[in-house]
Amino acid sequence: MRRNRKVKIIATLGPASSTPEMIKKLFLAGADVFRINMSHATHEGLLERYNAIRAVEKEMDHPIAILCDLQGPKLRVGMFAEDALLEPGATFSFDQRDMPGDASRVYLPHPEIFEAVEPGHQLLLNDGKLRLTVTDKKPGKIETCVKVGGVLSNRKGISLPDSVLPMSPLTPVDRENLEYAADLGVDWMALSFVQRVEDVIEAKQLLQGRAAAMAKIEKPSAVADIDRIIKEADGIMVARGDLGVEMPLEQVPGVQKRLTRLARKHGKPVVVATQMLESMITEAVPTRAEVTDVATAVFEGADAIMLSAESAAGKYPEQSVATMTRVAAEVERDVLYDRIVHTEDPPIDDSAAGGISKAACSIAQDAGLAAIICYTTTGSTAYRISRHRPPQPILVLATSQVMVRRLAIGWGLHCVHTSDPHSVADMVTRACRLAAREKLVQEDDKVIITAGLPFGVPGQTNMLRVVRVDGHAVRYAENMLANPTG
Repeated sequence: MRRNRKVKIIATLGPASSTPEMIKKLFLAGADVFRINMSHATHEGLLERYNAIRAVEKEMDHPIAILCDLQGPKLRVGMFAEDALLEPGATFSFDQRDMPGDASRVYLPHPEIFEAVEPGHQLLLNDGKLRLTVTDKKPGKIETCVKVGGVLSNRKGISLPDSVLPMSPLTPVDRENLEYAADLGVDWMALSFVQRVEDVIEAKQLLQGRAAAMAKIEKPSAVADIDRIIKEADGIMVARGDLGVEMPLEQVPGVQKRLTRLARKHGKPVVVATQMLESMITEAVPTRAEVTDVATAVFEGADAIMLSAESAAGKYPEQSVATMTRVAAEVERDVLYDRIVHTEDPPIDDSAAGGISKAACSIAQDAGLAAIICYTTTGSTAYRISRHRPPQPILVLATSQVMVRRLAIGWGLHCVHTSDPHSVADMVTRACRLAAREKLVQEDDKVIITAGLPFGVPGQTNMLRVVRVDGHAVRYAENMLANPTG
């Protein structure tokens, strides 16, 4: 089946959407990737959802990617004797005495925070509603001045936008979840609260290629180290919710735009996430501002846009996916879309494969070809083509089912699992037949094919071929569709 838009849609599964019936409905409404948030899922729940997704994938004969989102460390203050009111200008202390807090102090059970903070650093409490500035640090005690006050109660979260904590983003629970999910066969692993490139390297060493690593960019320290992070990660997610807590809200749109362009430059998929259709948690129709927000991400060329609570716990999960699908498709039909998405095209990388990928896009555009078809082993050629955002469909042919699923998150990539061709003639015949079967081309259309010789050797994209789709390929495809088991 063929989607009517290039940007991909990620739907988070939860209490409102985890039945096999609803998962199928969300897929049919437009979901290309399903996210499972391990903050709210057990291993048993992950297994049930994994099996349900794979059953829909088999029934629909269309690859579906599964994104497992690790919880990451949750930093929280201790308990209070009663809710405390912190007045602006007041002095408030954090210490390591495990006893109930009051309006002057509270227990902070995280030794790494005491090591990392310095005078002048900000501390944000309760999702950024309270803001404090460190005035002094002593062994076992942090003294602060309350800048933005409010009520503070038991176990509220604490964020440190100015501090890099000497800790891994992978807790013991995260490591257990990572191993279980990777062995199960999820396609992407989202890493929460990444601070620096070493966090991504650590996760990839644990994954050992069993899943692709997606760095969630939700801390200022990650933004500061983004050049190194984006080179190491397999993809990034602009997690605007926590970013908006840890940095001024007015800076988030600019960060989103910069990260989207940087990911395209490096040929890495970028996901824009959080509060995209937030009102649809309770309402059947989104606000105009939310529609504009989704449209902006599509105009900027994001690979994927994500629904969180809207599809996981909202009243209208199917309608949320359908709404996002309609908005994305309409944006991509807009007369300004091509001009905007190509405002700053990524440079050609200095590899032969990069040059061939760019040439394939240019030839397809100049010659008015119907589709770009690429054979890939590692997925790198597919991403190289995708980063140029060509108007033609991109048919990706891969011998690995794992790679076909993993690539389902990439902009414009229509992925099909096939075997390696045994000759150039077989390569052309197979590509034309599959393009016709997937309804990407018609008889007499011309397509451009990229591949590598010898076949089956990774990193060898070195050939372009422009061919015409003849009637034999179309009739063969029609027979395949009429008799899929024959």
